[in-house]
Amino acid sequence: MNVASPVLSRVHRVTERRHDPIADASSGVSRRRLLIVEDEAAIRELLRLHLTLAGCEIEETADATVALERARTVEFDLIVLDDMPPRIDGSTLCRAIRAKGVNSNTAILMLTAGAALVGRRCRDAATDTVRRLDSGADDCLAKPFGIRELLARVGAIISDNGGNESLEAQAGASPRCVQSRDVMLDLERRETLVRGEAVELTKQEFDLLYLLAARPGMVFSRTALLTVWNGDTYVTERTVDTVVDRLRLKIERDAKDPELILTAWADGYTFVDF
Repeated sequence: MNVASPVLSRVHRVTERRHDPIADASSGVSRRRLLIVEDEAAIRELLRLHLTLAGCEIEETADATVALERARTVEFDLIVLDDMPPRIDGSTLCRAIRAKGVNSNTAILMLTAGAALVGRRCRDAATDTVRRLDSGADDCLAKPFGIRELLARVGAIISDNGGNESLEAQAGASPRCVQSRDVMLDLERRETLVRGEAVELTKQEFDLLYLLAARPGMVFSRTALLTVWNGDTYVTERTVDTVVDRLRLKIERDAKDPELILTAWADGYTFVDF
């Protein structure tokens, strides 16, 4: 989605992955509906990916005007709001949502610009936090933030508003063993079998393959796959391409004509679906 676009978007390749309706019903977990308002495409994508994997249904926009229109007509369980979206600042938008509409009492998490602050700047930051909370935000989270902290904050807010399970638990509920086409991965032993033969993988190679193979058919952008490195310095999208190339040499019959890790042109990578 174009960052400047005012149109809300669902990313079907994420939200339409296959579910087992019996398992979903037996778990007792209902999908929470979240609205993400964030003008940075990379951050919006990471929010969408990890909150979707945590069991949430996501709508997103880069435009505060569109967000306000949706927030006044469609009920959400949580609104994740950037402090500085285009057209309307976050505090003003927060007050507008609180003023009227179906989400006047809905929890709001505001994302703020973070920095290493000292002296007066630190006092100013504290004042800004108070201002944001006074505008109606339930909590503030400074950028850059870790995924576990994000899930913990969102989970705590949802729990306070009647949620019934930790988002971290849901996000971490991936199977301990993954068996997909030609590949078996044991997460606890960190062992890999390809067509019945053991294959030695580095930590990043294993984690990247596991993320893809555990969700066959789902397209992951390079930005989303960067989360495998968990904040390591000097990691770029090109690093993802390099690791994928190494993986293909180890698990594909022909690395130049891959059958397992497929390239989604202009988007990223996906593991072949059955």
